[in-house]
Amino acid sequence: MKVLKVALTGGIATGKSVISKYLESKGCYLCYSDQLAHKLMEPGNFAWGKIVDYFGESIILPDKRIDRKKLGEIVFSSEKDRMFLNNLLHPLVLKEKKRIIEELERSEKAKIFVSEAALTIEAGFHGFYHRIIVAHAPLEVRLKRLMERDRIDEELAIKKIKSQLPNEEKLKYAHYIIDTSGSIKETVKWTARVFKALMKDWEVINKGDP
Repeated sequence: MKVLKVALTGGIATGKSVISKYLESKGCYLCYSDQLAHKLMEPGNFAWGKIVDYFGESIILPDKRIDRKKLGEIVFSSEKDRMFLNNLLHPLVLKEKKRIIEELERSEKAKIFVSEAALTIEAGFHGFYHRIIVAHAPLEVRLKRLMERDRIDEELAIKKIKSQLPNEEKLKYAHYIIDTSGSIKETVKWTARVFKALMKDWEVINKGDP
């Protein structure tokens, strides 16, 4: 059995979590890229050593873990530092995703693998997936969400949003677009439609059709 590989992407605060929770409830395997990256950054791991060598010991907490908040502030303010971190972590995360997909195809535990990652397109990995879902909401909606969620001011929220590819550019790569600017109920309704379409896509790839 082939697993349908789906990327769920969209800029920060575009409502990806609501979409991912619904898809997970329908039996999709959800892979959260941030969680994989966090595991790779645990003390003693290869990525941990490379990050500490590059950024210095000022980003290390007393228990040797990386202070992700401090690291985030650094990389959101420096394109060079952000590129270093992304170039280090993205290939390692993709390697782990490939391992998970191979296991799903052996076990047949899920028909659809969904990678939730804001930077799928920026990393150049969009071609790996059968389908791309882009979560989208207007800038003013995203700013409000981000300021409330992270308890930050507008200046930092704008900086975080601008550190990523504009969502309008991401839409060009989308097979499916989910408008998350309305209520959670409306987002779920859109997602339900997309899920039905994904199940049809899964049937197609398992019939050997292009």
